[in-house]
Amino acid sequence: MSVHEAVPEPADYPDPATASHVTYNPTFAELRELAADDEVTTEHGSPSYVSEYRSRSADATANAVDDDFGDDDYDVFARGVEWVNDPDNDVVCVDRVVGRHAEASYVCRLFLPAEYGRIALSWAKLLEPAPDRTPEFVTVQLPDATDDPRIRVHPERGVTTVLGSDYTGEAKKSFLRLFMHRTKRQGGLGLHAGSKRVTLADGDDTREVGQVFLGLSGTGKSTLTSHGLWLDDPEGVEMIQDDVCGLLPSGTVAGSEGGGLYVKTSGLEAEEQPELHSAATDESAVLENVAVDDDGTVHFGEPRYGRNARATIRRDRLESSADGIDLDRVDQVFFITRNPLMPPIAHLDHEQAAVAFMLGESVETSAGDPSRVGEPIRVVGTNPFIVGSEGEEGNRFRDLIADLDVESYVINTGAVGTDDPLDVGVEETVAVLEGAARNRIEWERDDDLGLTVPSEVPGIDIDRFAVADRVDDFEAARDALREDRREYLDRFDDLDDEIREAMY
Repeated sequence: MSVHEAVPEPADYPDPATASHVTYNPTFAELRELAADDEVTTEHGSPSYVSEYRSRSADATANAVDDDFGDDDYDVFARGVEWVNDPDNDVVCVDRVVGRHAEASYVCRLFLPAEYGRIALSWAKLLEPAPDRTPEFVTVQLPDATDDPRIRVHPERGVTTVLGSDYTGEAKKSFLRLFMHRTKRQGGLGLHAGSKRVTLADGDDTREVGQVFLGLSGTGKSTLTSHGLWLDDPEGVEMIQDDVCGLLPSGTVAGSEGGGLYVKTSGLEAEEQPELHSAATDESAVLENVAVDDDGTVHFGEPRYGRNARATIRRDRLESSADGIDLDRVDQVFFITRNPLMPPIAHLDHEQAAVAFMLGESVETSAGDPSRVGEPIRVVGTNPFIVGSEGEEGNRFRDLIADLDVESYVINTGAVGTDDPLDVGVEETVAVLEGAARNRIEWERDDDLGLTVPSEVPGIDIDRFAVADRVDDFEAARDALREDRREYLDRFDDLDDEIREAMY
């Protein structure tokens, strides 16, 4: 048998509807019962679990497009198929659908041991029940298969096998990674991004602004996507998606998860994030690696099990959540950074936006590499799940937003400056987002930064955030950053020269 033939297709796995050793599409209550021995019930009546692995095993993940697979890699798939087909194993299988849009909707099938029903419970609440058809994507997750995690992905076949990790995020991202890859194959682009619709009063009429936020996990993407900007009726905000979307050539931003959100709970407080806090303390939530006492008391602010504590929350528990998961039209794209040499907001032309996309500047969070939390990091598209050429992704992004005439911005949700740094708080972030949506920011060219920056933002004193005033020996720091950026962009052979030359 050739190596290619050794890779299973979704149809090669057993039919869960007829296999006697497979429990197929159990209810939420049944999945919770399977995981009863691992549950601590919270004061809110929701289940809470602690996993051995508390973040994605990125270094142990490889895909057949970007990595040279050998026999050991293909053996990972074989082990998954063998386990699922073994009638002596107690298997749970759950089908869900990722995406609703006619051009971006796929049936997903997850196989895993019944004793890890908690993984299926969290994952199943993120997506919606699937139509009765052969799945396009299949994941087998076997937490006890090895002491050293090994995750292998075959994008063309639509299959993923996860060995050795019991982290729910591995199941979640296994399907979203393929969703994004298929979107790119259709001429669009998968985005690790949240989306929202802002409705604003315009005289007696209203107008809608579609916004998309690109950011690494843990940098405020979910918070900004769900924030209501303190608008009052008839104005308001609807959260569309908080994690992964597909930008289609038509300008539609297709959503992926129609059931719920997988949010970080570190520092989650009712005063600052009332909607997310309310949903996370609802009986329908599923908590993972959150500090919960034996009596059920929940401590979101305590990193008892690390700083990547999570909650699966239901969309229908969020007042700001829209009924649909697709954004009809994108008008504005925001790149979330925490680079102290960046202002609270800057306006980008299309080439500069592609530069921001390629740089993907932020800081490492506990969702990525917990050992490097707080360190500067660059991830193309703020998307660690890209399959294929990253340079081509940058070109595609530039082409799409240029064709659609999308406005692009970079926003700093951290602090401005390295000497006497000034935090960009919620008030400032809301002001720049609302100002951009209303088109009420006054702009000017900052030759020192090479960017278009605000000279006036309604509601805040933007002059306090002048970068050069808060960095000792600013020119040296700026030049060093530019040189570092230039060297970084030179890594991508497929990236267009026009984008490199727009580097700021």
